[in-house]
Amino acid sequence: MNTGLSELDAARLFEAMNQAMTLKGMTLSEESDFIINIQSSTFQETQNNSSVGVGMGGGGGNFGGGVSVGIPIGQPNMSRQIKFEFVDAETNQLFWLAITSETNVPTNNPNDREEKFKVLVNKVLEGYPPKK
Repeated sequence: MNTGLSELDAARLFEAMNQAMTLKGMTLSEESDFIINIQSSTFQETQNNSSVGVGMGGGGGNFGGGVSVGIPIGQPNMSRQIKFEFVDAETNQLFWLAITSETNVPTNNPNDREEKFKVLVNKVLEGYPPKK
């Protein structure tokens, strides 16, 4: 499955999903009742218009002039959106959809990334299975 995540992050996400689904009494199976499609996209958020202006100017007599340069401040924010589609294996019909968005995608620390996926999956599965 091409999730749009790195191989390590996909493994972290799958493990978090497996643990969470097991806690809900479901098990991974070759002949399953439903399939979970996962798709991720990462993008850089547009920076706000905050800037520091640096200006120089001079004048003499009836003449004046100036130069101003805008310098963006702050780091660009990376955001990630992950879509979880629960699809009936027999009919191929979508019956549950969850979309998560997060800003400031986790650091390169593997433990932080693993924990972030656990929290994300638990949030996604909060209302699953739907009450009838």
